[in-house]
Order: sequence, then structure tokens, then C-alpha cells
Amino acid sequence: MRADVLRTDVLRTNVLRTNIALVPYVIRTSYAMFSLLYRRALATTRCRRCAPLVLCAMLLSLPVAVQAHPHGWIDLRMRLVLDDQGRLEALHQSWSMDPFYSLVILEELGHAAGEDSLEAGLDQLGAEIRDNLSGHGYFTELHVDDQPVSFEEVSEYTVLERDGRVQFVFLLPLSQPLEFAEHTLRYQVFDPSYYLEMVHEAQDDAPAPGALVVAGDRQCDTRILPADPNPERIMEAAMLDVDDQAQPGLGRHFAETGEVTCQ
Repeated sequence: MRADVLRTDVLRTNVLRTNIALVPYVIRTSYAMFSLLYRRALATTRCRRCAPLVLCAMLLSLPVAVQAHPHGWIDLRMRLVLDDQGRLEALHQSWSMDPFYSLVILEELGHAAGEDSLEAGLDQLGAEIRDNLSGHGYFTELHVDDQPVSFEEVSEYTVLERDGRVQFVFLLPLSQPLEFAEHTLRYQVFDPSYYLEMVHEAQDDAPAPGALVVAGDRQCDTRILPADPNPERIMEAAMLDVDDQAQPGLGRHFAETGEVTCQ
């Protein structure tokens, strides 16, 4: 499965194509190059043992490194929403597209808007993202004591621009409220194709204070575990071209894991 489930046809033309919004091929290619090189630089701190492999791939075959997965990233924030009985009822998520992606999206929406406002274009984009993600579990997996938890469809969502970045904010409701006291809750948010890298918002090479929070007054311990992909998976991603389709579930190996335990 490709991450093109996030595509939109805002511009209604076949020459514009990307995950979140359709953009001209030449712009997309330039974006992918700069975005990927930037992420590879960050990899030296986020995954130090992976850095030599990535660096070797870049030095030995720069075109391969430029085209390799991922081609962009999303910084996410997660807030656990509880009901009046302290049960988990929804996951409130905020996805911030990386600056390069955001710039391209905003420029293309601005050009396509015509007489319509940018806000109207963002609203349309949000509906398309929501509809496309619906068939893929909203890129979210949730477990309690290793038992999967199911979700309802998303009805509350918005897309907005904040500090030059496009944000998709939505409320993902559980199928039924979940009592998880004295249990361990784990979740992962990832693009299965690893076309996009999804990581919690960071500050000083560590998860930001608001990257994972629990609403309400419950006493909870939270932590975010970094991904630990093996070298074979790293090289598999590095060898994928921009139009190649990854093996199903590749993104799971690069996903961070959020853990929550409440009293």
C-alpha cells in the first residue's frame, strides 16, 4: 500500500501528484531531494547506529539516497481523551507536515483557490485526507496489554496553517470506552509504506513535553520509545525509488511507540 491514500485532487489535473496534495513533478522532485537529505542529517541523532549505513548509501549512490523512502515527514502530537469515568474514549491527534511539504501545499492551494479562500481549500483538503485515511485505520494502531483496540470513523477534524506548517487535527474515537487502569496502553502511528516518516514532535533531540499527554487528572506514566529498525529494513527503504511500492507494513519497523500506564 502506498501513502498516496493522503492524496487530494485539489487541482484536478494528472500532472500534479503527491501524498498530501498534488504538486508538479519537478517541484515534488526538488522537494523530495531537500527533504530527504535533511532527514538523513537528523538520523545521525535519532538513530546513531543507523547513520553509517545511511551515510554509505548517500556517498556510494547519491541518486538512490535522494529517491529513497521516506520522502517527507510528519511531527505528531497525541492526547488521550477520557470520559467522566476516566475511561479512554478517543485519541486526539495533531499531524504537522514538514516545512517543505507545507510550503508546496500552501502554494498549490493558493494558486488553485482562485476566488475561493485558502481556508476553503484547506477544508476541502481535510475532507479528502479524512476520507482516504478511513480505509487504512487512520495510520493508527492501539493495543492494551497486547490486545488490539478498534476505532470508529472520524467525524471531527480540521486542517489549518500554523507557523508556516500545514496541520491535520482530528479526533479518533474508540469503538467503546476503555478502562485501562493498571494496564499498559501502547500505540503506533505510521504510514505502512514508509513514504512518509511519522515521529512525535521533538525538542532538543527528545520528545517535546506535549508530544504525548493524558487529559484529565489521572496519574499516568507516559513514555515514547524510539524506533529500532534492523539494518536490512533500513537498506530496504533506502533502495526504494519514489514510485516504488514498499512491502506492506514496512513503516511499522520505523514507528515510534507511545506507552501509557495509569493508576
